[in-house]
Amino acid sequence: MNYIDKQFEAFADVLGVLEAIGLGFLLLIIAETLWDFSIKKRVSLKETTANFIIAIANHLLDRTLFGLVFILGLFIAQTYAFFTISTAWWSWIMAILMADFTYYWMHRCEHQVRVLWSYHSVHHSSPEFNLTTGLRLAWVEGMVEWLFFVPMILIGFSAIQTFIALSIVVLYQTWIHTEKIGKLGWVDRVFNTPSVHRVHHGSNKPYHDKNYGGILIIWDRLFGTYKSEQEKVVYGITTPISSWNPLVINFYEFWKIIKDILKTKKLSDAVGFLFYRPGWKPKDRGD
Repeated sequence: MNYIDKQFEAFADVLGVLEAIGLGFLLLIIAETLWDFSIKKRVSLKETTANFIIAIANHLLDRTLFGLVFILGLFIAQTYAFFTISTAWWSWIMAILMADFTYYWMHRCEHQVRVLWSYHSVHHSSPEFNLTTGLRLAWVEGMVEWLFFVPMILIGFSAIQTFIALSIVVLYQTWIHTEKIGKLGWVDRVFNTPSVHRVHHGSNKPYHDKNYGGILIIWDRLFGTYKSEQEKVVYGITTPISSWNPLVINFYEFWKIIKDILKTKKLSDAVGFLFYRPGWKPKDRGD
C-alpha cells in the first residue's frame, strides 16, 4: 500500500469518528429543538425547517462533489509542500492551533470581502439563534474554504492532519450556538463560548465584525476584534432576507452582487462590488 492509499485509509477511519461525534451533536440539536417548542420559545417551524433542509443538502454535497473538491485540493497542494512535519502528539497540537489561527483569518475575510460574505451571510441570515443555526452553512463554501488552508499544507502538515484539525475547530463550534448558556467568566476571554458567539451573530452596530475565533478567542484579543456581550443581541443581518426558502437563503447575496455589477459601467466599480467590504458603494452612487 503506497503513501497516498494509506492516507485515504486513515481519512476514512477519521471520517467515521467525526460522523459519530456529529451524530451526538445532532441528538443534542434535536433535544434543544423539541424543548424550545415545548416551552413555546420557538413558535414557528419555518427557520428551524430551513436550517435542517440546508444541512441535509450540505451533507449530500460534502459527501459528493464539494467534499471531493475540498479533499483533492488539499492532497494536490501536498505535492508542493516545502517541508514535511512528522505526525506526532506535538504536531497534532500545532495543527489544531494553526487550523484555528487560519480559521480566524478566513472567517475575518468572509466578513470583510463581499464576494466571500455572499456565501458566509447564509450562516448569519437567521433572526433566531439556537443549535440549528450551526447547521445553516452555505452550500458553496466547501468549494472555496479549502484554499485558505493550503498554507498549512505547504509548510508541512499533511492533508489528513489539516482536515482533521479543521474538523475539530468546526465541530467545537456546534455547542456555542445557544442562548441556554450564559456568560462563563474568564472562559469567555480565552475560548469561543455561547456568550462570545452571540456577539458575533449580532446585527447591533457595536457587535459588527467581532469575535471571529473558532476555538480560541485570543486571536480576536490579539488583533483587536474582541467584544464582550453587553447590550441585548439582535440576531440576523442588517438587511433581512425575510424568506425561509433555502434557495433564496443561499443565493440572495450573490444575486445582490450581480444586480450591483449590472448597474455599473466602470470596471473598477465592478471589482469594488466583488472585493470591497459589504455595503460599499461608489462615490457617485447615492442609493
